[in-house]
Amino acid sequence: MYAKEVSVQNHVGLHARPATFFIQKANEYKASVWVEKEERRVNAKSLLGVLSLGIVGGTTIKIIADGADEQEAVDALVKLVETGFAE
Repeated sequence: MYAKEVSVQNHVGLHARPATFFIQKANEYKASVWVEKEERRVNAKSLLGVLSLGIVGGTTIKIIADGADEQEAVDALVKLVETGFAE
């Protein structure tokens, strides 16, 4: 299992469009991937799950992966969040 915390950079947070980019990136990996905000953890490959967290700009989230390519998955998703989803 591999995990990293990251602060959401874009001002609107993980609304539908950036959440879609996030999920598409998570689905590129075989590892199971989760997003955690405070005490809630959801499947990072589920649009409904990610949107249900209500992640806004400035929120710190934890990205967790478990599987063969767990480190690559977490690092790629952290980079995507840090760049503000190119918005």
